[in-house]
Parts: sequence; structure tokens; C-alpha cells
Amino acid sequence: MRIVRSIADLELAGEIGLVPTMGALHEGHRSLFRAARAENEVVVASLFVNPAQFGDAADLAAYPRDEVQDARVAAECGVDVLFVPSAEEMYPPGFGTWVDVDELGAEGAARPGHFRGVATVCVKLFNIVRPRRAYFGQKDAQQGAVLRRVVRDLDLPVEIRLLPTVRDSDGLAWSSRNVLLSAGSRAEALALPRALRAGAEAFARGGDPVAAARARLNGLTPDYVEIVDLDGATVLAAAVRVGATRLIDNVLLEGELT
Repeated sequence: MRIVRSIADLELAGEIGLVPTMGALHEGHRSLFRAARAENEVVVASLFVNPAQFGDAADLAAYPRDEVQDARVAAECGVDVLFVPSAEEMYPPGFGTWVDVDELGAEGAARPGHFRGVATVCVKLFNIVRPRRAYFGQKDAQQGAVLRRVVRDLDLPVEIRLLPTVRDSDGLAWSSRNVLLSAGSRAEALALPRALRAGAEAFARGGDPVAAARARLNGLTPDYVEIVDLDGATVLAAAVRVGATRLIDNVLLEGELT
């Protein structure tokens, strides 16, 4: 596996699958790498904690980083090239062009400017790497819907692939932020997937999924619990605070996300 840090040194050929990441790689990322490996000639993973999608400087500073471990995981999963640019490489002096998007869904409303940062860095990565396919997890379903809209609206020649959420044995969705949870906080965080499951069950019975989910949060502080329409798919999505750590998750109610 090659580690490349500059755009000028990123020489690629063949049908490329791209897995954009912010590092702190986990089982969810492994599933994306495996899918990209099975469907493409060349697999590129980016490792870049994108400052443009953080509205809180403290949240950016606290985001977990471990390049050595991330490189080991990527290599084990068959990644050919790990692209690890600096912030200055991605946003050089004088940078002033941004991809403005409609703040789709509850996550966009809760984090103004977040999807602007996501869309901008992903469009840059698509132009730099020129992938045939780009891979994301359904835990970030609202992000996936935004990127599909960006690709459609800007006529970008890349397919956005959304793969199923990968969960740990206790039901918690794998997330890079999970490493910030203490043992006690992790136990509290399990209320999130349980609440969403209760909401999905209520929806299947004709009940109110939002009320059912909120009733099962067991004291977690929600940023939102909402039904979100994502271009034909309907999800019950939630973001909660577990201490200082913000976690998101969702369950599919109707339609398809893939």
C-alpha cells in the first residue's frame, strides 16, 4: 500500500473505488474497503479530518486521530493507496470556492454549514481521485443523500454507494467517536439504537415512531429525533449527546437507501 500526501504525487490508473474517511478506522470502514476491493481495480482511501465540516473548534480538536493504526487497517483490507493530505494541501492559501447545498434533513438543520463542508471536500476528492464509485455507510444516510444530490446536480461521473450500517455486538453503530466513550458512557449510549428500534416497531404498528423513540432515550440529550425523507427512502434519524460526545444513528422505515 502506498501512502501519498500530495495531490501532485497521486498518480492513478484503472477503475477506481474511493472510500473517503476521517480516520479512526473501525469495522464500518472495513466493510466499505471490502466492498470497494470487490468492485474496483484500484482502491483509494482518503484520511483527512476535514475542518470545514466542524462548527465547533473543540469538537475538531477532540476528534480521534491515529494514522499508524489507520494505515495498518487500510493495508489489511486491501487498500492500494492511502491519501493523507494536510489541511493546507486541501485548502491552500486563498481558497474561496465552496459547494453550497440545501441543508437536507435534520442533521443539516442541527449543524449549519456542515454539509457545505462535506460537499466541498468530497467534490474535491472526486476531482482529485476520479473514482468510478465512492463508498459511504448508511449510518450517515443524510450525508449520503446530500452527496447523491451533489453528484446529480453537478453531473459528476461517480456512483455513490451506501452500504448497511455495521453494528457492534451490543447494537451500537460503529463510529469513530465511540473511542471517546468511557465504559459507563458506552452503556448509556446503547439507549440510542434501542430507541430507534422501538420507533421502527411503533411505525410498523401504525404508531408514532418519534414519540416511541424519544420515550426510550433513557435520559440521553437529543439534538433531534425526526422522520427524514431521503429521496424516496424514509428513515427515523436521531442525534444525541452522551456526555460531551455526539452520536448519530438511523433506522430505515420505508424505501431503500442503497
